[in-house]
This record gives sequence, C-alpha cells and structure tokens, in this order.
Amino acid sequence: MPYRDCKWIVRDPDLLGGKLAVRGTRLSVSFVLACLAEGMSAKEIAQTYGPFPQEAIPEIMKVASELLDSGHVAA
Repeated sequence: MPYRDCKWIVRDPDLLGGKLAVRGTRLSVSFVLACLAEGMSAKEIAQTYGPFPQEAIPEIMKVASELLDSGHVAA
C-alpha cells in the first residue's frame, strides 16, 4: 500500500469510512485533490475547512500517483 510509510496519510475504519485521510483532519485525500483541482491553495483549504497541513500536499500527490499507476483505484 503506497500510504503505509506516509507521515500525513492515514486509513482508519473509524474515520471517513476508512477512506485515505490527512492525519489530524477530517479531510479525505480525494477531497483535498478535488479542492486542488478546482484551484484552491492549501491556505484556502485551511481557511474554508479547518486546519490543514500544507506539508501534506506532496505526499497526497505521490500517493495518488502511485495508486493510479498500481491500478488500486476503485472504478
């Protein structure tokens, strides 16, 4: 699993139904990616949705890339 060694990405069945999430937040990785795709900055995400570690973005992008390359993305 690409996220196992991540500092910021976690998967907890009690948090967001087990979706990949950003540690210390209730934001899923997919939600953050959608925000970034809409042009939001990390600062705007934090202002709109609560504390968000900007340092998580490179890890989010890396995990998303690895999941797409591995075929582990649900259809």
